[in-house]
Amino acid sequence: MTKTVLDVGNCNPDHSALSRMLLNNYDVQILRAHGLKDTLEILQKEPVHLVLINRKLDMDYSDGLEILKVLKQDEKWKPIPAMIITNYPEHQEAAVEAGAEYGFGKLQFAESATHERLSRYLDKKVTA
Repeated sequence: MTKTVLDVGNCNPDHSALSRMLLNNYDVQILRAHGLKDTLEILQKEPVHLVLINRKLDMDYSDGLEILKVLKQDEKWKPIPAMIITNYPEHQEAAVEAGAEYGFGKLQFAESATHERLSRYLDKKVTA
């Protein structure tokens, strides 16, 4: 079953790299948001299986942790797994404290630990 991933706050090059990594490894479709407003609009309309939030949002460089906190404080969105994309362990830990699953950084796309984390929520792509 194809899962839906919502990518929040990544610039075009990072969104492309993240999408390529996800599409090459998992049976997913990827939706894109840039801030809280469009994130909530998408979540209202689409069933999303995983939310990936950039630590620094591309539109205004605000903190993606704030979007995570809004999602995790709302009973409607709280059950949806979310991860922060950052290379910094201290920011990962702050995100986990706010209700996120431990995420990964852009420098870790190829690491097995990243794929172990993602595989909990996404189905691996079947290759012939």
